[in-house]
Amino acid sequence: MPATVLPDRPLPRQGVIAIEAYVPGKSTAPGAAKVHKLSSNETPLGPSPKAIAAYRDNAGQLETYPDGSASRLREAIGARYGLDPERIVCGAGSDEILSLLANAYIGPGDEAIFTAHGFLVYKIAILAAGGTPVVAPETAFTADVDAILARVTPRTKLVFLANPNNPTGTYLTFEEVKRLHAGLPPRIMLVLDAAYAEYVRRNDYSPGLELAAISQNVVMTRTFSKIYGLANLRLGWCYTAGHVCEALHRIRGPFNVNGAALEAGIAALADAAHVEKSVAHNDTWLLRLTKEIEKLGLVVTPSVGNFVLIHFPVQAGQDAASADAMLKAHGVILRQVAAYGLPAALRMTIGTADDNRRVVALLATFMGRA
Repeated sequence: MPATVLPDRPLPRQGVIAIEAYVPGKSTAPGAAKVHKLSSNETPLGPSPKAIAAYRDNAGQLETYPDGSASRLREAIGARYGLDPERIVCGAGSDEILSLLANAYIGPGDEAIFTAHGFLVYKIAILAAGGTPVVAPETAFTADVDAILARVTPRTKLVFLANPNNPTGTYLTFEEVKRLHAGLPPRIMLVLDAAYAEYVRRNDYSPGLELAAISQNVVMTRTFSKIYGLANLRLGWCYTAGHVCEALHRIRGPFNVNGAALEAGIAALADAAHVEKSVAHNDTWLLRLTKEIEKLGLVVTPSVGNFVLIHFPVQAGQDAASADAMLKAHGVILRQVAAYGLPAALRMTIGTADDNRRVVALLATFMGRA
């Protein structure tokens, strides 16, 4: 028999190198005197002053480990939403929760479904767990329940649904989410990623708390990175059945959320006025920006989040790449979304009033409408 040739260095598990690493929104514009960063869906109002104070107060305790169970934060979340704290798991951003779910429930040969323009982390988490990503097409940049259900096989273990979706800003009504859940076998986990839930102002929308409360196979994830303005601290959580919590606790790091994040999160939850101010700002500018950009002859996908997806013509000189280059030359950074299958579009975060006006003025000149 021929001798087995062994590698001369450690090799990652099969499939890891096939993962395309997540590339965050850019934060620099070389040559620009001032940068207007509208590429990462960060809140223009920043975090609550109470959260900042709590973060600073924690600086005197840096030598001690944080509460590994995140008990006070879980209790604060439970009090805010009327939930059982024992059914809440906290993580270093909701991204960690998504990865924990994939690692707990997916293995080689298993499949997980997400939609065509869904959050890029889903595919990364699936591949990192050794699973096979399955992409369901969307209809009008919106998740399609029937298309998702049509791709369910005996190997399907998870379905990831961003609702609202990033980067499109579209959403499924709660009735459609319930129809999706009803169509899934009970052995399949439905993961409802509600990172932008606080911004939605539609009566037919729900982030999925009710479904997670009564189901054995539903997880709702949330984040403090968006409306609460704590993206730098990495803080997220999920609500799900007790048996799912038990599985996640077994594989998460023993101190996976740092103490400063825990304290800032508790304080942020207590500042309802700051959240209301952020919602009001977004309500005003989401509508205004959509109208102003559409007046320039550009198409904007209707959004319920804190961002808009702007579609550009395909002709040279007015395409998305040219618009991106022009905006960066003026210090404005939007999000390129070619990795999401949207090469002709840019995603713009709702920024400050000055930022928003600046983008509209620059796009007006770019489109010859100034």
